[in-house]
Amino acid sequence: MIGRLDTVVLDCPDPRAAADFYAAVLGLEVVNDDGDWVDIGGPGGPRLSFQLAPDLVAPTWPDPTVPQQLHLDIAVEDISEAQDRVLGLGARLISDDHDGFRVYADPAGHPFCLTYG
Repeated sequence: MIGRLDTVVLDCPDPRAAADFYAAVLGLEVVNDDGDWVDIGGPGGPRLSFQLAPDLVAPTWPDPTVPQQLHLDIAVEDISEAQDRVLGLGARLISDDHDGFRVYADPAGHPFCLTYG
């Protein structure tokens, strides 16, 4: 082993809004907020971080014009129930069930998937 995962960073126009969205989805807490950079995490685990990118152009998946570059797969027990919850938090459905996963965009436009866990 060379190292350990410390954080995954997403560019976004509003770091706190993105952090609040994913904290609610993943059951994590905001552990740092410097305005232009916000971290969420849990005890002893890696963090998910959000950095200010005011001119971010959201990915256009599945159209490759603006590639997604990175996305998160989030394992859930009940995709329909989880879908209701993420939509209530501001996500939007991009693509329905594809072999056990559904694709959404977070409020800043980053794709993420809910998968059967």
